[in-house]
Amino acid sequence: MSAINRQPKKAKSVNSLLIVGGVIALAATLLFAYLMFYTAPEENVEMVKVIAVTESGCIAETMDGYSVNIGDCQAQPGQYIDAVVDQKVKERAAAMNPTS
Repeated sequence: MSAINRQPKKAKSVNSLLIVGGVIALAATLLFAYLMFYTAPEENVEMVKVIAVTESGCIAETMDGYSVNIGDCQAQPGQYIDAVVDQKVKERAAAMNPTS
């Protein structure tokens, strides 16, 4: 047997736990920021022209040419109404079609 008393070092396991905890906290903070600032709706009231009435809601076209689902409405196709439109949906549509 050896004359050296070998005991497990607790400092390394504590440091490892702190590092793992820090990485998890950082990931949670970044996810929260993404959900709050990128996916949160930015809604404005706009005048839109109703294109179609479907089971999932009314499809309308904004004055700048984007088709949006405005939810349930009591309008006929061709009518102009004021509706709440999510601006981020329009930004994502513009990013997908850069020619417009």
